[in-house]
Amino acid sequence: MIIFPAIDIKNGKCVRLTKGDFSTVQKVADSHMDTARKFAESGAEWIHMIDLDGAKSKAPKNTDIFFEVANNTSLKVQVGGGIRTLETAEMYIKGGVSRVILGSVAVENPELVKTAVREFGAEKVAVGIDAKNGLVATNGWLETSRVNFITLAHEMGAAGVRCFIFTDIDKDGTLSRPNHVKTKKLQDEVAPFGGNVIASGGIKTINNIKTLKKNNIYGAICGKSLYSGTLDLKKAVTTGKG
Repeated sequence: MIIFPAIDIKNGKCVRLTKGDFSTVQKVADSHMDTARKFAESGAEWIHMIDLDGAKSKAPKNTDIFFEVANNTSLKVQVGGGIRTLETAEMYIKGGVSRVILGSVAVENPELVKTAVREFGAEKVAVGIDAKNGLVATNGWLETSRVNFITLAHEMGAAGVRCFIFTDIDKDGTLSRPNHVKTKKLQDEVAPFGGNVIASGGIKTINNIKTLKKNNIYGAICGKSLYSGTLDLKKAVTTGKG
């Protein structure tokens, strides 16, 4: 299992939110580069980065930061937030980003996702499924659709998507453990067509990592747990590989 340490960016700063609520923004680090390098030193191979300004404004806003990490560290960068067009996805991929996350656009324009997978390859594209009470949220989690998270996963799987990032919004930034039931259900649903799920939201301790690994989850995104010290990244990476 792959561990994805996370950095969320708002106004050029490293922050974290609770349950996606922009009013809960909290600065967690002084330097995105220093933080990324520390992640790499702890054994991480990937980093998960979100453009919060981009998610809210529906267009990329902090691109230089993501390119700087992608091109000046050993980390593979996975970026989401504000990626609504093929041009934006292509810009990131050509700029050195290893994987782009398509979230709201998967609900609003599924054909674009299908085209992205065809043009860039399934390994370069992930669909972010952010759910509240089982329904997919969009536009920086400010709106909730009527689409069930499993239904969306099946549609995206048919479109060629193989990587899914699942966030239970009610767990995000709470350190109250992941929603193991829904995460495992999603993994079981996408496994038949070769899909993999990356869990996000609520991860607090190494026991959470062990449970996700036992449930055959492909990856785990860890943010607040690393900044608050409840999870040791080096130990998490070792556990994921073990």
